[in-house]
Amino acid sequence: MSSKKTTVLVLGGGSGGVVVARSLSKSLDPQKHNLILINKLPYRIILPASLRMLVSGEGKLEERILVPYDKVFINGNGTFIEGLVTQVNAGDKPNSGSLTLSDGRVIEYDVLVLATGSKWDGPTSFPDDAKSVNSHIAARRDEIAKANNILLVGGGAVGIELAGEIKDAWPDKAVTILNRGARLLNDTYSSKLRLGLQRQLEERGIKVIVDDYVEDLPAKSSGPVEVRTARGKSLEADLILRTWGARSNTTYLPSSFLTPNGTVKVLPTLQLPSHPNIFAVGDVIEWDEQKTAAKAQMGHAPVVAKNVELYLQGADLSKVGKIYKGSMEMIMVSNGRKTGMGWMGAMGGVLF
Repeated sequence: MSSKKTTVLVLGGGSGGVVVARSLSKSLDPQKHNLILINKLPYRIILPASLRMLVSGEGKLEERILVPYDKVFINGNGTFIEGLVTQVNAGDKPNSGSLTLSDGRVIEYDVLVLATGSKWDGPTSFPDDAKSVNSHIAARRDEIAKANNILLVGGGAVGIELAGEIKDAWPDKAVTILNRGARLLNDTYSSKLRLGLQRQLEERGIKVIVDDYVEDLPAKSSGPVEVRTARGKSLEADLILRTWGARSNTTYLPSSFLTPNGTVKVLPTLQLPSHPNIFAVGDVIEWDEQKTAAKAQMGHAPVVAKNVELYLQGADLSKVGKIYKGSMEMIMVSNGRKTGMGWMGAMGGVLF
C-alpha cells in the first residue's frame, strides 16, 4: 500500500457490515486510514425481530429494532454516510475504486467490503428511504388488523414466525401457510424438526398446506381474494402476504462480480477473485450454506475484518490470510412468544 491515507469502505450496515465496521474501528489507525460505513437508512433494522413489530404496535418495538449507527465506531474512529448505492466501479489500478450513490455523490475507496444483504418480498420489504419506513410499518399493521383470513405464501422461517406473531396478537384470525415443498423449511434441516414445527403450528390453529403452490398470485392482495393452487385447491383470503425466501441484494454490482444466481464470487479469504481489495460478507456471498445473520456476524465478519487488516499491511492473503471454512448449520425459529424451535447440525432436531 502507498503512504497516503487509505479509505476502507464498508457498504451495508446489517448483521455482517456492522461487525466488520466496529472491529476495524478498533484496530485501524485513524492517522493512516479513513473508515466509512454506508447504509441506505440511518439505522439498522433488526430483521429477525421485525415481524413482531410489523404485526402490532404493542411495546413500541421500533424503538429497539430500528437501531441508529451512533454507537458502531469505537472511540469515534469512523464515519457514517446515509446513502443508497447505485453502482460500484472496481477501478483500473490496484487498490482503487469508487461507488456512486443515488444522489450523485461519488466516493472513492482503497478497500471495499460488500455487506448489502438480501432483498425481501412481502412485509419485510422495507423501503429504501427513512421517510417511508414508518408508513410501511403502519400500513402492514393496519392491513393485518383489518383482515380475518390471512394466507401466507411460503413456509420458511419468515412464514412460520409471522404466523405465530399474528396468532399471538390476534388469536381468532384464520391463518394459513401455503408451502411449495413437502415440509416446512428446507432439506438442510431434519425431518423431525420440520414435522415438529408443523405440528406446533397446527396446535395453535394455523392451517398448513404443503407440497402445493400458486402459480401466479393476484395483483390484488387484500380481499376478499380467491386463489387456486397448482393441485386444484381453492383458497379464500382477505389478505395474502408473500413470505418466501430472499434474494441477494447485488443489482448495483458489475456482472463480472456475480454468479448466474446473482451472488458474489469469493475466495476462502472472502475476497473477490479478480479484485483482491474487495471483500464480501453475509447474504451476498456465493457459499454452499444457509444464509443467516449469525453466519454473517460470527462466521464471515471476523474473517473479513482480520483479512482487511492484513491486506492493509501488505500481506499476501493467499499465504497468511484467515480462511472461511463454513459454519455449523443452525436455525432458531420462533412461533410467537410462547413456543419455538432450535436445531444444530451435530444434534439433530431439538424442540423447546
